[in-house]
Amino acid sequence: MKTLGVGTFLALAFVVGVPNVFAQPQGCCMGMPGYQVSTETTITGTVEDVVQPARGRMMGTHLLVKTEAGTIEVHLGPSAFLSREGFSFAKGDTVEVVGSKMTMGGGEVIIARELSKDGKKLTLRDKTGRPVWAGPMKRG
Repeated sequence: MKTLGVGTFLALAFVVGVPNVFAQPQGCCMGMPGYQVSTETTITGTVEDVVQPARGRMMGTHLLVKTEAGTIEVHLGPSAFLSREGFSFAKGDTVEVVGSKMTMGGGEVIIARELSKDGKKLTLRDKTGRPVWAGPMKRG
C-alpha cells in the first residue's frame, strides 16, 4: 500500500475540506447560526430595549422589538459598524426589520438583513445573508 506524503495529504485535505467550509450557510460566524433566506420575514415595532452583548473583544447590538405578535429579539451586528453608519437606538424608536427568523437559545430571534428607522435604511447583510461589515470575499 502506498502512503501519501505530507504535501499530498495537505493538498488533499485542502481540496476536500475547503468546500465544506464554503458550504456553511451564509452569515455563519463565531458559532452563530447562518442566515436562512427561506425564513426571511418583515416586522415593524417599537424598541423596548437595546442590548449590547460582548463576544470576545467585539460588541454587538441586539434590539428587543415589541410587535403586534409579541416581543422578539433582533440581532443587528457589531456596534462599531452601526455607529460608523450613523445608527443608534433607544427605547421607543419605531423600526422596520427584514431578516431571517430562527430559533436560538430556546426562543425566536431575527437575524437582521435590513433595518429602517426615521426614514433611513441600513443594510446589514446582502440578499444571501453575508454581513456587509465582513467586506468582499477574497477568491484564490
